[in-house]
Amino acid sequence: GGSPSPNNATNSNFIDDRKDVFFYQSDAGHYIPRALLVDLEPRVVNKLMHQGPYRNLFNEENVFIADDGGGAGNNWASGFRQGEQHHEKVLDMIDRESDNSDSLEGFVMCHSIAGGTGSGMGSYLLEALNDHFPKKLVQTYSVFPNWAQNQSDVVVQPYNSVLTLKRLTLNADAVVVLDNTALNRIAVDRLKIENPTVDQLNSLVATIMAASTTTLRYPGYMNNDLIGLLASLIPTPRCHFLMTGYTPLTIA
Repeated sequence: GGSPSPNNATNSNFIDDRKDVFFYQSDAGHYIPRALLVDLEPRVVNKLMHQGPYRNLFNEENVFIADDGGGAGNNWASGFRQGEQHHEKVLDMIDRESDNSDSLEGFVMCHSIAGGTGSGMGSYLLEALNDHFPKKLVQTYSVFPNWAQNQSDVVVQPYNSVLTLKRLTLNADAVVVLDNTALNRIAVDRLKIENPTVDQLNSLVATIMAASTTTLRYPGYMNNDLIGLLASLIPTPRCHFLMTGYTPLTIA
């Protein structure tokens, strides 16, 4: 995880991690994430960039929002078509970040598979990354939807999910499954939150992401790189959907 302040703060009580795995240091000494924020409608990205504690953290050149800002309307086909329409801009941003890397090993993509942008545009970008960087690894953190009829607000989510699952099977090297139903159940039953917010659920996801990348960020005895983490999946290339477990669970 990162502090909301982009400044480099040192503390002798902490073991220093390899910040350059997910961040690079600017001339002013700030740590900036090697992250691209991509969306077809501006609401969520603008909230992140202009409000809240992390508004000064990200590089504004690494933000892509579609010009019309209409989104994909929870439609996989619309997201896929717009991904094809805008892929050159996004790949240019990816190329710029990869050129700034000392030793690029792979990519991590965070998305949902139930809506339109995460599923449709996410599918197109997975295919494009495979074509553009055929020897690089791709790991995804994929949010799977609520399947109960009374919990779903997207009627076509089964179609979006099935179409995205094909691309996750063929074009990703590892998929970390984040089950929305399980996240809600953990928040309600274990953490005793009556109506969990998106931010609270995202806090659980962030905890899982931080834990699963610990060995990449802290030099250790084994699993120091992405291929080390994924090596056990090589004999069964399509069977790469990973379940997560973590304890104790708290909301940051």
